[in-house]
Amino acid sequence: MATVLQTTGLRKHYQMGEVTVDALQSVDFVVQQGEFVAIMGPSGAGKSTLLHLMGGLDTPSDGDIVLGGKRLAHLSDDEITIVRRRQVGFIFQFFNLLPTLTAAENVALPLLIDGKRIEDYATRIDELLDLVGLSGRRDHKPDQLSGGEQQRVAIARAFVNDPKIVLADEPTGNLDSKSGTTVLELLRRTCKDLNATVVMVTHDPRAASYADRVIFLKDGQIVRELLPSDKGHSPQEIMDMMAELEL
Repeated sequence: MATVLQTTGLRKHYQMGEVTVDALQSVDFVVQQGEFVAIMGPSGAGKSTLLHLMGGLDTPSDGDIVLGGKRLAHLSDDEITIVRRRQVGFIFQFFNLLPTLTAAENVALPLLIDGKRIEDYATRIDELLDLVGLSGRRDHKPDQLSGGEQQRVAIARAFVNDPKIVLADEPTGNLDSKSGTTVLELLRRTCKDLNATVVMVTHDPRAASYADRVIFLKDGQIVRELLPSDKGHSPQEIMDMMAELEL
């Protein structure tokens, strides 16, 4: 498998008055093409910080990030913006859909921002709406969609540019159990059908059980990893590991 993303010695420090907060401490992390990876840990462990650094939304204090063969530290801010726009898809807890746009238009938004002609991607948009089960809702605006449907639009949007990697920050955190399960099954199926690569931050062992590999963060460091298994990883196994690690 090809390496999509790699971090080496990744550190992030924040200065709060005279106190230095170590959000991440020497994190080495590799993601391969087609993987679905979950990152778990308690609040303040550095999960979202790591996700933001991997997506080029923030810059590290030290260390290296290679995304799609490009070392982010060697790129200008404008170049990082282009990499982020074309090689990274984002899924957020609160959907982040534009209320004045239809489902199809929200899916197309990354293309518009990148200066592409929507007409050239009409088939791609239709295929993604079909993949997420919203072909019949393409002309509906967000306030006409349920929370689960809005998140499915957000998933389609994340994949519209055929990114190298999709980063999901608590994608089920604002959904009920049934809608959350639908979203997780969709992410799992998307990895398989599109050979997509997904890294998901979650605090939920049930959500993490859909991933191939589970990474555990504590105090800004990777403290354990559950490797891919033919049987997968059950929520109970993940909960037991969290208890053992006192997360």
